[in-house]
Amino acid sequence: MSQKNSEIVVALDIGTTKVCAIAGRMNEHGKIEILGIGKVESPGVLRGVVSNIEKTVQAIEDARAIVERQIGHEVKTVHVGIAGQHIKSLQHRGIITRDTDDEIRQEDITRLVNDMYKLVLPPGDKIIHVIPQEFTVDNEQGILEPIGMSGVRLEANFHIITGQISASKNIGKCVERAGLNVDSLTLEPIASAEAILSAEEREAGVALVDIGGGTTDLAIFHEGIIRHTAVIPFGGNVITKDIKEGCTVMLHQAEKLKVKFGSALAEEVYDNRIITIPGISGREPKEISEKNLARIIEARIEEIFDHVFFEIRRSGLERQLKAGGIVLTGGGSLLRNVDKLVEYHTGMPTRMGMPIDKLAHGYAEKVASPIYSTAIGLLLHGIAENKQRVKSPVVEEVEAVFEHAEKEEVNFLDKLFKKTKEWFEAEPDQGIE
Repeated sequence: MSQKNSEIVVALDIGTTKVCAIAGRMNEHGKIEILGIGKVESPGVLRGVVSNIEKTVQAIEDARAIVERQIGHEVKTVHVGIAGQHIKSLQHRGIITRDTDDEIRQEDITRLVNDMYKLVLPPGDKIIHVIPQEFTVDNEQGILEPIGMSGVRLEANFHIITGQISASKNIGKCVERAGLNVDSLTLEPIASAEAILSAEEREAGVALVDIGGGTTDLAIFHEGIIRHTAVIPFGGNVITKDIKEGCTVMLHQAEKLKVKFGSALAEEVYDNRIITIPGISGREPKEISEKNLARIIEARIEEIFDHVFFEIRRSGLERQLKAGGIVLTGGGSLLRNVDKLVEYHTGMPTRMGMPIDKLAHGYAEKVASPIYSTAIGLLLHGIAENKQRVKSPVVEEVEAVFEHAEKEEVNFLDKLFKKTKEWFEAEPDQGIE
């Protein structure tokens, strides 16, 4: 693979309604260039969890094939999202005592984080993310960046996200059967937040609500840190089923009604048009009032946001969200007037979130849709991870030689030559791989 192709990252969003593969890379201005998108239906996923391995594998292969045709080379690794009603979160405090009071290093933080993975969880659960909240160094509280400080006792509060082992294994199995390797596994609301939220919103306090097909994902931020996550087992598909039952129509007809004529606020429907739906096998057509359709949708959206508001209150951050309020994204947020309903129902300022702020100019219009928020967030996460891996130990040592030479005001070329000579004279197992 060429250097240009090696910079390309591919993200994979395995959702309830769609499987989306998206390829991109970062340009010289720090913006993301979208190079390919493959979106297909997802018949093998139920409420964010794989329910049919073969159908999911086929969907992944189809999405991958579309992307490969667009970027012109084979995809081997992907950054994958995980969601579903099995996701839970908890808070925990970790403490380590250091041998000396010299500067705190990254190794100390890593040790503290690794201790969290030793927590005893309910059978069948595993830790997906361990996210530091704030640190305490020798009783000095509220420290966000402890590296470089001196202290013996290092403590931290952690937000820990867990999920079922079987759910993550099934995702991995599907990806591997499709001929791909999982580079990383990220909670989907965290990925969506990466694509949607600004640094100011994260600092002020904001709740990101991603209304997907099978679930509604919540991520709450305050003071720049993720404070609470939750997955609510209701999404756009439940609204479609409500329309199907309430209007006694077929499921595909209900979906079309929702997308084309649906509104989340009945009082915003002024003309109250009558929608005619063809009958089954020659039966009489059905007539449906647009206002009645809106009432069905409104009732279910209100129920979903009752659950969202319960989670906000459970997080203890309701007051801190008064400034940033709620940001909506995901396919369900495309319903007409849904932002108005959420603002009326929760009393919090609400806006729509589009995944465009971090994209380079010239992106396709369809990429601006909230349905791609998670996939673009996973892409951003993958690019950030790859960037961290770019520096090999050899490159870092070369940079250290230059930095030291400049400080000591000596001939850094002599030092670099000497260091290079040491590498090549080293034993084979100690040399450059």
